[in-house]
Amino acid sequence: MTRIAYLVTSAREMTLADGSQHPTGYFAEEALKPYERFAAAGFDVTVITPDGQPPYADPYGLSWFFNYPEQDKDYLASVVRTFAHDVDDIRLTLHQNTELGLAAARRVALLLQATGRTPAEAHRIVSLAARTAWRQDRQFADVLVEDGSLGLTREQIQAEVDAQRADSERLADERHRTLQAIPGFQHPVALSSLTDADLADFDAVFTPGGHGPMVDLAGHPDAGRLLAALHRRHAPIAALCHGPAVLLSAPERADGLWLFDGYRMTSFTDEEEDQTEPGLLGMAWLLDVALKNAGAVFDDGPSAWVSHVVVDRDLITGQNPGSTEATADAVIKKLQALAEHGVAA
Repeated sequence: MTRIAYLVTSAREMTLADGSQHPTGYFAEEALKPYERFAAAGFDVTVITPDGQPPYADPYGLSWFFNYPEQDKDYLASVVRTFAHDVDDIRLTLHQNTELGLAAARRVALLLQATGRTPAEAHRIVSLAARTAWRQDRQFADVLVEDGSLGLTREQIQAEVDAQRADSERLADERHRTLQAIPGFQHPVALSSLTDADLADFDAVFTPGGHGPMVDLAGHPDAGRLLAALHRRHAPIAALCHGPAVLLSAPERADGLWLFDGYRMTSFTDEEEDQTEPGLLGMAWLLDVALKNAGAVFDDGPSAWVSHVVVDRDLITGQNPGSTEATADAVIKKLQALAEHGVAA
């Protein structure tokens, strides 16, 4: 059976630039979705933390706006694509994406369909309103109310915005409960306890994000042993969002360069970090800068917050929370291809 080392941070606090402490940990969605996908694919997933302590869910990652139900998230993506002719011209900030009520677009569209509009007409109406809200930094509901021809009251529209938030809050709670019920998240294996032979038995490693990996996985000698063991076997090494901080633990090659020098990779970007709660408070260091300085050929997406995955040889990296499913699927595709060709990872 294919074995995946599921390397998760166990950090609970991070030191900011001013020396103060801030809560941290793993991001729930980034930890849960890949785990479930790998398990469904029939892989043996071993949850590992640096010190064997149970991983801790970052409270920030449990915020409702990081846990939109899939239908709302997908519909919002289809709406956002109408904002500009070229995706490079779309700059959707975390503030705009989370504080203007845009995620209720699907639900408002269903209200419009109930008044007799076709799905296409409803999509056009909510897309125009969302684009106005985006450009003018206004509440989606306010823009819709101004259009007196829609046949919807403010109360109806606001009810859908509120319902979307409530469902997101419930989903965040559900994801947290699900993770807590996974035995490996309660009793993880200590990375420090694994011998080199143990590490070589894994067929891949996956590190989810949250700011925690920047605390206890960057520059960690045992993480470096794991990366070196898998790299020698050309086994998939995958990391998501802030998870690529683990790559900074990789040892030098014989020529003195970083193990991943010259590799194309991505991670959470400075642009995205500047919009997060820790980023606004002031990070002690920034991940994409550190990777570039180490020797990475950094490859970010066309805009912040869009799904973006980079595969270079056996290294698989995802940029942000929105890249979660695509990153996990890239790992599964790589491992299945190896299995089909009878190649041990």
